[in-house]
Amino acid sequence: MEIRQLEALVGIADHGTFSSAADALGTVQSNISNRIARLEAELETELIDRTTGALTESGAVVVERARRVLSEVAAITSDVSELNADIRGNVSLGMIGTAGRWIVPLLLEAQRATYPHIALRITEGTNSVIEPQLVNGQLDIAVLAWPVLAPELTEIDLFSEDLVLIVDKKHPLAELASVNFATLADYELLLPFPGTPIRREIDDSARAQGVDLKPVIELDGLRTIASMTFDGHGPSILPATMLSPHLRERFAAVPIENIAQRRVSLVSRRFGFPAAPVRAIHTLLIDVVKTAVKAPEGVFIATDPPTGIVKG
Repeated sequence: MEIRQLEALVGIADHGTFSSAADALGTVQSNISNRIARLEAELETELIDRTTGALTESGAVVVERARRVLSEVAAITSDVSELNADIRGNVSLGMIGTAGRWIVPLLLEAQRATYPHIALRITEGTNSVIEPQLVNGQLDIAVLAWPVLAPELTEIDLFSEDLVLIVDKKHPLAELASVNFATLADYELLLPFPGTPIRREIDDSARAQGVDLKPVIELDGLRTIASMTFDGHGPSILPATMLSPHLRERFAAVPIENIAQRRVSLVSRRFGFPAAPVRAIHTLLIDVVKTAVKAPEGVFIATDPPTGIVKG
């Protein structure tokens, strides 16, 4: 088994076709085909369905292992560079959108000053999108909403943020100093998708008060929910950071009584030894959040892990 064979298989998994994998790896399609054929012969199983171009069940298993192997191989050069106090390499970072809008600028500034030879690649998405990519090695670390479900992952708290009702100032609820769940039960709301971390926080707090909320729609994407509120489709329950300063003239962030804060964590794989660039960015990210002087309104930097902070 050769590294180039594993690279070819992962290339097909990432780019969809033999020709696209060849382009990404800087070779020709015949080379990719030969590498896959030799790998299949050695493993005595088909890895790519030639009819559909999709991974077979065996192929998916091999790709998951191959990503880890390739990650370890790439880490060798990075670890050697660390000995020379000149860390080089790539770091793929996953990020939920509400965190990315204020953390990424801080991280980029610090990275350029401290580790100019590290290249950052940032993927934005929801927990449900980013967690599998972190588990299978497509991402190195991630900033995600707590709780993180995959047992292969471990996390440390970065910060917590208020969950508020974001509502047009012309709406009756905007006139309230704060709102309780009994009042919210009388209105249809734009809500996060059931089962997502933020929706669990909302539902747990509502049910503790004997309330079931009425969703007008449920979405796995906080930016889309916020956009629909800003376009006039109704109030929503979201992190306070979703209401940008330039929108506060038209919209209000009304505090919700007796609702837990949303916790945000820095997440990494539980097993394996990260490469030097990944370790460097992991530490740097913690530092820039803890020393942030421009954290958005409603964000509270973690000093010790929260134990279920409740506002009310």
